[in-house]
Amino acid sequence: MAEVSTNPVPGYSDTQSTAPEDDPDLPTYSARSRAQFTEQTFQLEDTKSRGWLWLKVNSRSKANQLPLFYDRDTLSGTVEIDFDKVDGAKTVTVSVFAGVTAVGQEEVRFLEITHQLWSAKGSPKLPGKHSYPYAITLPSDASVVERGKKPARTFPLPPSFSERASPAYIDYKLVVTVKKGSFRVNQVLATTFVYMPLIRADPPSPLRELSYREGVPLIGPQGDPGGWKVFPSVKVAGTLFDTRTVELECTLAFATPLSYALGSPIPITLTLKGSDEQGLDLLSTPSAVRLRLIRVRLVGSHAILDDDSTGRSNNMFRDSVGSAFFWLSDEGAPEAGVRVLQGELEVKNSLKLPFVFPRFSVRYALVLLQFQAPGFAPASSDVEPLISERVTITGLNAPGVVPRSYAPPGYVHAEEGDYNTAMGYLENGNQRFYHHHGF
Repeated sequence: MAEVSTNPVPGYSDTQSTAPEDDPDLPTYSARSRAQFTEQTFQLEDTKSRGWLWLKVNSRSKANQLPLFYDRDTLSGTVEIDFDKVDGAKTVTVSVFAGVTAVGQEEVRFLEITHQLWSAKGSPKLPGKHSYPYAITLPSDASVVERGKKPARTFPLPPSFSERASPAYIDYKLVVTVKKGSFRVNQVLATTFVYMPLIRADPPSPLRELSYREGVPLIGPQGDPGGWKVFPSVKVAGTLFDTRTVELECTLAFATPLSYALGSPIPITLTLKGSDEQGLDLLSTPSAVRLRLIRVRLVGSHAILDDDSTGRSNNMFRDSVGSAFFWLSDEGAPEAGVRVLQGELEVKNSLKLPFVFPRFSVRYALVLLQFQAPGFAPASSDVEPLISERVTITGLNAPGVVPRSYAPPGYVHAEEGDYNTAMGYLENGNQRFYHHHGF
């Protein structure tokens, strides 16, 4: 069995120094830890390609990437300006701006912090090049007035979100502005940066944590009832080889809490019961089970609502971002009429963290689809899922928890294609069937 890294977040390091009051596994912000930040420089040039304004940023990213910051981080660095190459400067400011932009609409700004670095009124213009330090601490929340609603509501600061062809974006920018007199164009130097809240997964049950630590098999729902969410059994019915009907009882369980970190496997168990041994053998084949991690993006005024049924098909976007794989359990003696499968779904490191924010939200759910096997024709539609459960994806595991993969040695997991394509639907098609299954 393989251990899974407990710190998959880019730029994270276990070697960073900690203050006594800090979480020992989270990045810290003392003078020692700041030394591990990388300085990046952005500049503005004049018409002769000569630099005259420089923005230097200390961040957690590598030099060739966008600046990266976590919650509780302070954006710091220096702004340098060559006053000999700029005429009419009145003030120099540094600002942090953040906003939500839906495709085809103007940005809705939710964060604006501005610090003045220099003013002609308070300090006469000096010849040559001068440097001004800055430090802006990001807040943990944003106060937002929703359209047509008062008073303002407070939401956790959402992570950056940018994907090709996304229906909405969340952008953070660090901006230096050289303001000039009336009727003169201001000079602006800006860079986008990445903001990522570091939220931890809830700790697993003591027995599951012990299994991870000792490297022993996980204890299932019967032996560790507090460590699993067992769903009510559902019926799997259909026709076998166009000759006879079959009806089986399917019981699914996910490891709890329903909070999983990037780079971690989600433990799953699935039990099939029935009197048709051939049907049991066919549908307990690992490839017959289709369990997906589905991402749902909501755009518009309903994005913050917990009930997704109010969303329209043209502003609700679903896509599959992971699929589980299974193997027959070797625990205990085989029992007639029963097949037990163990499974895992890997939460990819590349997934975007979920958030709920006015005008745009991202959520995740685990969805069990109808079984699919050669010779089996399900009685119900492939579109209607058997089980759907909302889950939380986090950036870090619980302190001290190092999950393990329990897949058999040499097991190869073939990743499935996109969920919407497989189901014959366009991404923004009318797929609101989750509403009846707790999502």
